[in-house]
Amino acid sequence: MTTIKLAGRGVFSLMIAGLLSVSVLSLAEAREYGDIYMDSTRDSMAKADVGAVIFPHWFHRIRYKCKVCHEKIFVMRKGANHITMADIMDGKACGTCHNGQIAWEPLECKKCHSAELTPAASSTADAGKQSGKQ
Repeated sequence: MTTIKLAGRGVFSLMIAGLLSVSVLSLAEAREYGDIYMDSTRDSMAKADVGAVIFPHWFHRIRYKCKVCHEKIFVMRKGANHITMADIMDGKACGTCHNGQIAWEPLECKKCHSAELTPAASSTADAGKQSGKQ
């Protein structure tokens, strides 16, 4: 009987460890409601061998009012903000706060560039959207 109980606990522990490892591995690409997938500079990201950025909008929103970022730092329209690492390092865009004083410095790529670059939309799909077909 004791052997069965220990084996059962061992299997249970192994299952828990497996679930935790899957959870930890998928955290880098976890997307929550309101997260923004950013890959507009996909060519330079691919060249630098970094992933796309998932911006945790609600993580920031529950801490700051909208006016902290909009419209002084970011325009509130999809595709309106061209963000580069050069700008961030110069204290613009994300670098306005991520400067080592207000928030952590952008020195560890994986803190932001944690998502897989998804394939770009095909020109056929884009053409269908523009013509109203799909």
